[in-house]
Amino acid sequence: MTDGPRQRGSAAPSTSEDGAADTGKAAGQSVALKKEIGLVSACGIIVGNIIGSGIFVSPKGVLENASSVGLALIVWIVTGIITAIGALCYAELGVTIPKSGGDYSYVKDIFGGLAGFLRLWIAVLVIYPTNQAVIALTFSNYVLQPLFPTCFPPENGLRLLAAICLLLLTWVNCASVRWATRVQDVFTAGKLLALILIIIMGIVQICKGEYYWLEPANAFEPFQDYDVGLIALAFLQGSFAYGGWNFLNYVTEELVDPYVNLPRAIFISIPLVTFVYVFANIAYVTAMSPQELLASNAVAVTFGEKLLGVMSWIMPISVALSTFGGVNGSLFTSSRLFFAGAREGHLPSLLAMIHVKRCTPIPALLFTCISTLLMLCTSDMYTLINYVGFINYLFYGVTVAGQIVLRVKQPDMYRPIKISLVWPVIYLLFWAFLLIFSLYSEPVVCGIGLAIMLTGVPVYFLGVYWDNKPQCFNTFVDKMTYLGQKFCVVVYPVEDEKKNEESGEEIELKEQSVPLSAEDEQTPKSADC
Repeated sequence: MTDGPRQRGSAAPSTSEDGAADTGKAAGQSVALKKEIGLVSACGIIVGNIIGSGIFVSPKGVLENASSVGLALIVWIVTGIITAIGALCYAELGVTIPKSGGDYSYVKDIFGGLAGFLRLWIAVLVIYPTNQAVIALTFSNYVLQPLFPTCFPPENGLRLLAAICLLLLTWVNCASVRWATRVQDVFTAGKLLALILIIIMGIVQICKGEYYWLEPANAFEPFQDYDVGLIALAFLQGSFAYGGWNFLNYVTEELVDPYVNLPRAIFISIPLVTFVYVFANIAYVTAMSPQELLASNAVAVTFGEKLLGVMSWIMPISVALSTFGGVNGSLFTSSRLFFAGAREGHLPSLLAMIHVKRCTPIPALLFTCISTLLMLCTSDMYTLINYVGFINYLFYGVTVAGQIVLRVKQPDMYRPIKISLVWPVIYLLFWAFLLIFSLYSEPVVCGIGLAIMLTGVPVYFLGVYWDNKPQCFNTFVDKMTYLGQKFCVVVYPVEDEKKNEESGEEIELKEQSVPLSAEDEQTPKSADC
């Protein structure tokens, strides 16, 4: 790994008899990421990644800390508004720095390589592998539960089905960007239909007069004493429930007309998710008391059993569909984060390559899949999520603070969208309140999370900052990269220089290539998607 961007012209493997580069494409053309994500698919990525299994399974984290139904609904609304403000800040950053990689790319460009690497390090090491493993396990649990009505499904069976889910979706994502986005669109539509069904049932309940817990006198009647610390924790839980709102920024380079569709998708998706979250919770309390809701391990399933009768099977299937789509969305976006990190020299260069015909980042997808499969083999992933959840939220604030820093350092930089600085200040005030409370309430958990992140510092200086590595090491890395190229049939994509010129950025392209063979070096080769 070397510090600095890895932006290369195309160089396909040799056209040998093994067919590794037999693409059937005309010479002189180039390989690049395809812009295949339209507005509908962009909305599907945001909505699909935010709405996982939580709203179906356990939306009680907010309620049990808010201490009343009314305050819980206020928390859902306020956290939705704050999320929208954060997304607004990311929209400006996304069109100002139009690179895939999301907050990693923004933090690296604004605060430097080490800060960006630490964001990438914690994502590679823990965040995405654990999150994807947990979502896949939730999927397998809801698929297998009907086969084991009187007991829990076997642990090995759950892990095996979760692994099959991951392998299947990795294959889909490797095969085609279009297939992956269509899967995301279909399963996002499925989970929204399930939530609309819940909301409609809630409206029917209200029409029948079942709104006891929505009357102001009862809605704010606490079932436990109000506590400032618990209310802050409710806001923290609400903020985590909206996690995934920034995932579209990871695939900016694959968006059709990103200057228009990135902000437009954000403006459509965040209010939609907020509406669904608030009204789904309203629907739940029309059929269940707060005590029943808190006692349930799967709120939507309990809700369905109360109101749907013989059709109650719809809810567990909805949860399974929701989690399946969640795994797909997470694989799609996290692989682009690793792709962007490798392109900047912060991960092995093989991860920055794409398939010569399919134009998908196959090495990055395989890396994401393998790291998640390894996480499935451990029993400590839930503990790891608790440790690094704080760090993940920390970088949201660092990224938004970077927006203000960029305004000060480069006030004349071209910005297709330019919002008032009042919005990032509001977001940072809310963020600082939750961060300080997290440190106060769980100092050990936050400390361990920081320690895990800081393990990336020596890795950065040894793997990225240190240029003069032994020649034998560089030769070994080059050979392994070449073997990976031949195995996956991948090359470095051509960067869109015109895009960078339009955004006012001057990017110096470094022509760094992995040695192929003497025959390969004699003849320039390329392929087109």
